[in-house]
Amino acid sequence: MPAPHTPQQPALNRAALVPGLLGAIVLLAGLALIGGDWYLYVRYAVSILALILCVFAGQARMWWWFAGLIPLAVVWNPVWPLPLGGVALQGLSIAGAVVFVAAAVTIKIPADTRR
Repeated sequence: MPAPHTPQQPALNRAALVPGLLGAIVLLAGLALIGGDWYLYVRYAVSILALILCVFAGQARMWWWFAGLIPLAVVWNPVWPLPLGGVALQGLSIAGAVVFVAAAVTIKIPADTRR
């Protein structure tokens, strides 16, 4: 009779995967809303999700992601929006979606081994 299997804790936590993919989806879906009243909600979502990924990048000690995530939070901030044209926002949205996906895939937080 084999010994009972005791599950082991994973070594890494992929907490950034969902907010990163969601941020990319919001940016790409927001391409259709640029210039409209509903784009304000895209700004809120992108800015908040970028800041959430900054927290996860800090927990993973991957500080270099701040160089891509903080500009996302600044460009799409709803409080003081930057006066960018539609074409500029379209290009930045595609670049921002790439940053979101890359951060989502690569940020892996070490699991806490303390109990």
